[in-house]
Amino acid sequence: MSEHINTGTDELLCNIDQRVATVTLNRPEKRNALSDNLTPALRQTLLDLETRNDVGCIVITGAGNAFCAGGDVHELRRSSIENPGGPCTYAENFFAREYQMNYVLFTYPKPVICWGHGVVMGGGMGVMAGCSHRVVSERTRIGMPEITIALFPDVGGSYFLNRTPGMIGRFLSLTSAHINAADALFANLGDVFLAHEQRHEVMAALAGADWTDDPEANTTIVDAILGMTPAAELPAGVVEPLMPEIDALMAGDDLVAISDRLLAYDGDNAWLQKACDGFAHGSKLAAAWIFRQLNDSVDYSLKEVFDTELRLGANIMRHPEFAEGVRALLVDKDRQPKWQFDAVRDVPADLLESFFHEPEGAPSMDYPW
Repeated sequence: MSEHINTGTDELLCNIDQRVATVTLNRPEKRNALSDNLTPALRQTLLDLETRNDVGCIVITGAGNAFCAGGDVHELRRSSIENPGGPCTYAENFFAREYQMNYVLFTYPKPVICWGHGVVMGGGMGVMAGCSHRVVSERTRIGMPEITIALFPDVGGSYFLNRTPGMIGRFLSLTSAHINAADALFANLGDVFLAHEQRHEVMAALAGADWTDDPEANTTIVDAILGMTPAAELPAGVVEPLMPEIDALMAGDDLVAISDRLLAYDGDNAWLQKACDGFAHGSKLAAAWIFRQLNDSVDYSLKEVFDTELRLGANIMRHPEFAEGVRALLVDKDRQPKWQFDAVRDVPADLLESFFHEPEGAPSMDYPW
């Protein structure tokens, strides 16, 4: 018998049927952007499902045509503007609650399937990356576009982007480039390709599975079910054939040299040109803190990743660059941000360093909960 679970908000739906819990991000009008209601509700729902013996597997999906377009940055901008220099209590607490949810997913003992259809951006990538089984389809479009609004690839991006082949993680972070299902599989940002229409077939197979009380055995069951033959052709990827050029553009530890190469690109590949243009139009201050955070966190544990991301996020909220980026892209939509610096070489070292110091009055992750 199917059981509806009260999550405390209409923005998150949960239903248990045949030991399979389906959790749905339910803000289709916002492409399921993560709000400060949805995020803590998802964390608590996951914790509740973890303790239930009648749940062998969890499926996370999104209502409508997108999985999740990221965080709802309008409220973050408002918090930043209202409290210049900080503490920006709403925004900083939002990050803390979001990262707590991410950490629960990354360390979850039961198998969790993410049905990553449609748009999977920013905060949506954090949800997807934490799941044990990441399904991509012919509709999937993945990206970490934070440089366009002077943020950074957070939600564990410092962890999972550092575990992509070659310089893909650095490239996606600095250019806001979008990738498809084939690219996601190659970049270790997805695990399984299935046609979107096969979701019902997958759910039926999960409902008919012989679940156990052993998470490892249940993971094997999920592996077998998701091993079905795709009903659609995998779209052609763009990243793998371009790896020599991507790695060459991103090579070395000198961001100024990398910037010069990106700005000078004049090749004939349209996708690569668009990516380089993304860097050109993005915040150069953000490029500096993105580059620093990725380099610093190469060998970080998950806890260290989320602790440092929370620190950096709080400091960014206290600086006006982020509010200006959101204004230009999402509020006034003139796409003419007035960035503080024209080039990465102009970013003062002491200013960059200040974003990596512990901000006074900022929240903490508080492990465990």
